[in-house]
This record gives sequence, C-alpha cells and structure tokens, in this order.
Amino acid sequence: MEALVKASAPGRLDFLNTHQDYKGLPVVSVAVNMRTRVEMEASKVFEIESLNTGEKCIFQDPQIAGRTFCDYVKAAVLALWKHGVYLRGFKSVVRSDIPIGAGMASSAALLVSLIAAALRLANREADRATVAELAYVAEREILGVPCGRLDQYGSAFGKVAVIHPKPPVRVEALEMPGGVFVVLDSGVRHSTAEVHSKRQAELQQAVEMLKAELGIYSEGYWDFPWGVLYDKPNAVEKLPSPLRERVLFTLEMQRSTERALAYLKRRDLPTEEILRKVGAEMLLQHRLLSELYDVSLPELDRLVEEAVNAGAYGAKLSGAGLGGVVIALAPNRETAEKIGRRSSAVKWWAVEVDEGLKYGD
Repeated sequence: MEALVKASAPGRLDFLNTHQDYKGLPVVSVAVNMRTRVEMEASKVFEIESLNTGEKCIFQDPQIAGRTFCDYVKAAVLALWKHGVYLRGFKSVVRSDIPIGAGMASSAALLVSLIAAALRLANREADRATVAELAYVAEREILGVPCGRLDQYGSAFGKVAVIHPKPPVRVEALEMPGGVFVVLDSGVRHSTAEVHSKRQAELQQAVEMLKAELGIYSEGYWDFPWGVLYDKPNAVEKLPSPLRERVLFTLEMQRSTERALAYLKRRDLPTEEILRKVGAEMLLQHRLLSELYDVSLPELDRLVEEAVNAGAYGAKLSGAGLGGVVIALAPNRETAEKIGRRSSAVKWWAVEVDEGLKYGD
C-alpha cells in the first residue's frame, strides 16, 4: 500500500529503578535500535494488520474486549477521541523488531507510533510529550494495564532518558559515557498486568499501614512520600512480610539509582571506572528485584551470572520480570557479542542507543 504517513518508535531497556515509575519515582530508560513501524492512510473504517503476527482487525466502533493487538489499536483510537481528534478511519500496517512480552515495551512502541501517525494523518501536530501521554492514557486508563509512564515516555523521547513520572512529567536527557548494551532473551513470556497488579496491591496495603503509623496523608502508593521513610526505619520494620520487603525494595532501589545517576553525570572519572560503578548498581538492583520484590526467575538469574562471567560490568532484568529479557552493560561491542554467544539466552542482540519517535522511513 502507498502510505501517506509513516511513523516509528523504539523499544526500550528498563535500565535503572525498575518497578518504581508507578510509585512516582524517577526511572531511567534506554531506547534501542529495535523499532515498531506504522504506515497509515485515510479510510472510511479502521483497518489494520500486523505483518509480524498476521493479526488483522476491522472496526468502526472501538469497543474494548480484552488486551489483544486489536484492543490496543482501539485504545489508541479512543485516546485520540478523548483528546478531541476524531478520525473517521484509517488503513494501516504494522511491523516490529521488538519481541512481544519480553520487557522491552513492545506495546508502548505500538501505541506511540500508532498515535503519532494518526495525529499527523489528522493534520494535528503534537510534541513527544503529548504523544507519550496519549499512549499512557490508552494503556493505563482505557486498557486498564497497571503501568507507570516509563514505557510510553521512554519510547517517545528515545536515547537515554531520566523520566520523572509525577505530573507534570519531566524528561531529562542523559549521555552514556560509553559501553554497549546486550539484550539476552530468556524465552519466558510474562504479563505486565499480572505482575504489576500483585505488587501494587501489596504496596497499597503497606501504605495504608504506614499512613496510620506515621500520620501521613497520601492517596496511595503513587503519591506516597517515600523519602520520609529513610528516617523512620522502625515504622518499616513493623510491617509484616512481604509488605516490609516491598517497601525496603522501594527505598534501596531509589538509593541505588541516585548513586548510579551521580556516577553517570561525572566527567572527572575514567569511563571504565564510571561503567564499573554503574554495573555494580545494576547487579545490586537485580538482587533487590529477586530477593525483595520476587520478580526474578532462575533463568534470569543465570543469564545475569553468565553475562558477568563473560565480561559484563553489570546486568539485570528489564521490565516487569518473571520472564522476558536481561540487559547487560559491556565495555565494547566485541565483549557484548561474546556475552551473547556464551549465554543460555534463546536469542540475543547487541544493541545501539536510538532516537525516539520519528516520522518517515
């Protein structure tokens, strides 16, 4: 088909502070050169096909029935309608390099690219923040996936980004001093909604107990002032297990991320020293995800160990966990490829940092 509009968005690596965006805490995303591409032209109905999965859907009334490919397309249309953009229809094809359900934000890349293409088709220009927020509305509010804003903003803005998810959302560009990321696919697939909903329910229980203990006002885990707990260790220790572990995870992950960001922003240290220190924080964060948040698996732990033994500075799971990919930070591409070859991953990729949302080929 002859496309009038083309848009693409990258997958992302969940680099630092995993499982913290839905708590309103800053997270660090790395966009990579594995992209979802959308071609779109005007039509009288909504018609779309995935060239990867073969899924097709045609509709006029976007009724959500679940969380299938077609439901994601319908959610994008509903988010646009909510934004005041009323398209009569479009004909579209989608192709993607991003593995589905692997912790690399394949669903966010789909929504970002679809919404961006549809906005341009409707002659409505929008900045990356608007597209990212509409993608978030589609996934969180319309589809009911209990996600934060990491995926949508990480995909839309691209490169290495520190995302401060509490509205008004702020995105801070960050430069990596060097290194190469390698993605190791465990082959185990997961459901972000299932993982997040369980941990969020536990967090809400913990927050209610902490509010009563400390006399703090908060609507929930998403706006709780987590920083006050560093000076209230007794209140945290009083929490029953596993609520205590979930809160300790939140505090220790944030501290680790602050240290890693401080290293990445320094320019007075040799590159290797910076990357080694960041790699150590990645390993710590994987251990916290495994021991205090219970979202790792033996397959993921093995990939982390294999990566380090093959020369990685550090490695950790990416995404919701309980499957998906491990990301490792290597000193160079040669080592990254060696890490991939020596791993037990079903697939692996030595990736490059990529730009965010873009139009055209």
